[in-house]
Amino acid sequence: MEPFTLGILALAAVVVLIGLGVPLAFAIGAVAVIGNIAFFDIGRAGVQLYNATFSKSTEFIMASVPLFVFMGQLVSVGNIGRDLYECVYKWFGRVPGGLAVTGVMTSAGFGAVTGVSAAAVATVATLSMPEMKRYNYDMKLASGSIAVASTLAILIPPSLMMILFGLWTETSIGRLFVAGIIPALIMTALFCVYIVVRCKRNPQDGPAGPAFPLREKLASLVKLIPVTVIFLIVMGGIYTGLFTPSEAAGAGAFAVLVMLIAMRRLTWAAFVDSAVTTAKISMMIFAIFITVNLFTSFLVLTDVTPRFVNLIASAGLNRYLIMLLIVIMFLLLGMILDPIGMLLLALPFVFPLIVRLNFDPVWFGVICVILVEIALVTPPVGFNCFVLKQVAGGMVSLKDIFLGTLPFVILSLLAIALMVVFPDLVLWLPNLLF
Repeated sequence: MEPFTLGILALAAVVVLIGLGVPLAFAIGAVAVIGNIAFFDIGRAGVQLYNATFSKSTEFIMASVPLFVFMGQLVSVGNIGRDLYECVYKWFGRVPGGLAVTGVMTSAGFGAVTGVSAAAVATVATLSMPEMKRYNYDMKLASGSIAVASTLAILIPPSLMMILFGLWTETSIGRLFVAGIIPALIMTALFCVYIVVRCKRNPQDGPAGPAFPLREKLASLVKLIPVTVIFLIVMGGIYTGLFTPSEAAGAGAFAVLVMLIAMRRLTWAAFVDSAVTTAKISMMIFAIFITVNLFTSFLVLTDVTPRFVNLIASAGLNRYLIMLLIVIMFLLLGMILDPIGMLLLALPFVFPLIVRLNFDPVWFGVICVILVEIALVTPPVGFNCFVLKQVAGGMVSLKDIFLGTLPFVILSLLAIALMVVFPDLVLWLPNLLF
């Protein structure tokens, strides 16, 4: 069989298996192994599998994946999110829609100590949803704001998605981390302004909370110390060159561990549970990473990827039109794939095209992460929406959660448009600091 035809059949097989509900790593891995056997023989296919496994799993930067996940798990069980929420509420709860604004800002702050959005949505929803229900908030606004704002955790450094993007594309993870800061602040501001304006026009959607005396507000700032210290250790260490990203992950995880022990907030059961959850998440990420690497190598051998890149690049289309098509492709993939699988499966095709069109890899990395954020709240997969529904129980329906995310998804797309028109919103800070 002609190699190109074999590659197309392999792509079709992956789509069919995913559509049948086969887990992504198994679907891609099975097709990649069978494809390599058909292209070579079983012996050389085994060598290809070994190379894909060894080359990726032994990269030093891969050590940062379980360490950052572990740091996020420890932060979740240590109630650091609760401290952050209480502090933010005392400062911003008085504005229209104050509880929703507090949820958004807490989610953004939570991202500074964990790069996993599921931990953010579970923590913030547990704290804010009962309160918003008690104050008769519009539950679409309440749930939508929390579901989307929690995705900021994977844009604000340290970000697990940025690590995976940097690993796959060999882009500086330090630059990616710094590049995500200003876009995250812009998106946080957009979400908060929308909530305040909406609740000012329709007070019944989100009434303002109580005012707190200045002394109490100032006293609450003490609760920001853990988040600030962890962020400074991780990002300060990377920026000054004291740590590599992997070493920063280890230092951050160790700092959280020591901090929780000193605060007497870590039990042995919670520690074991965090370690087990970290192992499960890390195994899933490594499995997808290795199998996608094997599948990508196979597609290159069959000439599918080079032909695709050359076809698009030589079509004479405006590069911004191609960028729009890539955004649409990511949005569609986000409806059927989990975020990590979506990112790793799309990158082998789109990243060579991005380089060919002279887009900055760091800039594109931030755009990719925002698109992954949108995928986390896009039906029918919408992982964060399902997590929030599990936490909220009968307070809100899954349909209302998805409907509530729509205005915030539109704002996220607006943020992408701003970054396309003004790329320095992404690139100015990393160019300044590095």
